[in-house]
Parts: sequence; structure tokens; C-alpha cells
Amino acid sequence: MPAKSITPWFNDFLGVAYRYFDLRMNLVPLFAERKEATNLWQNTIHWWVDPSIKVRFVERNDQYWFMMASESQKPDSNMSFFKILPKSGNYERFKKGNGGEAYLRLGVYSEHSLDDVKKSIQCNCGHAAEDHDEGDNDVCLYKTCHCKKFSSFQVNLLKRKKTITDILFLEEKNVKEDPLAWNCLYVNEYSKNE
Repeated sequence: MPAKSITPWFNDFLGVAYRYFDLRMNLVPLFAERKEATNLWQNTIHWWVDPSIKVRFVERNDQYWFMMASESQKPDSNMSFFKILPKSGNYERFKKGNGGEAYLRLGVYSEHSLDDVKKSIQCNCGHAAEDHDEGDNDVCLYKTCHCKKFSSFQVNLLKRKKTITDILFLEEKNVKEDPLAWNCLYVNEYSKNE
């Protein structure tokens, strides 16, 4: 059993988005600030060798562990990524349709209020910004809608990308067979329970 991970595990990012409309599906770790995403790309991911990038998904009930790591041409600044996320329709779509390969890109996730957007932008409730009352806490004007405040988000993708060709979906009972998944779960969960 590993005593400690040589490469540090990083989980200080918001989550993972999936994009479907390129030559390959996109796997997009999300950050709150563009500068943070750009610096992480330049200092770590830029140095990853594309064929060595590994992504693992380990499902547990209604959640999954996302894990990503690679061999680096600059090992002193390397790190591995993990995040525990709730299963979603987008995750299931990526799982079924990725074909064993995807583009890795980083993205910036930002939330917007009614004052920040054009009137045609949709709220998370599905109605346009113009359908929300600016004078009444931005409540949706549709009587059948229970939205009390306009809220929308935007994901901006960084232009740089890497190609991932080593993607696996594993059951937790099989993680010992995969060094990346085992190391991640051991370091970030199992060893803490001993």
C-alpha cells in the first residue's frame, strides 16, 4: 500500500463541465477566476505529455470521483486532480458518448444577476431576463414559475487543449487494479480512515 502520494492531489476547483459539440467531447475542470485557470495551465498542464494523460471516474451511489493525472516534462510543478461530484445527465452523456477520448480544456464558471445580462439571456428557471421583474427582487413574472430571483451562469473555455485517450470508468471494488484510482482513493480517503 502506498504510504504517501509523490505527486500532490489538488481539488481546489469548482467541478467539471462537459461539452459535446467538437470533434471530440470536452472535459472541462472549472475555476472561479480566469487567472487561476491560466496559471494552472501554464505551470502544470502545459507540461503534460498528451498520451500520458489519464482520467478515471469511480462511481459510488449518486456521486462519482473524478481523477486526472499525467507524466510531466516538468515534474517539480506536477500535480494530480480529483473531485467528488454528484452524478448528472451531462456526466451520463459523457460516459456513454466519449468513445475513450476527449479534449481537456480548463474553464471559468461565473454566475450572473439580472443587472449583468442582456434581456434575452435565460434564467436557470428557463425564462428570459426580460420576464423577471426588476423592481421586485427579480422574481419571475410567469405565474407557474416558482423562481424568486434571476440567476444565470456562463462557462468560458480557455483556448488551449490537450487530447486525452486514456479514460476509464471503474467500480470502487476494482480500484486496486488501477494505480491512479487506487492512489487517489487511498491518499484522499482510505488512509484517513485507518
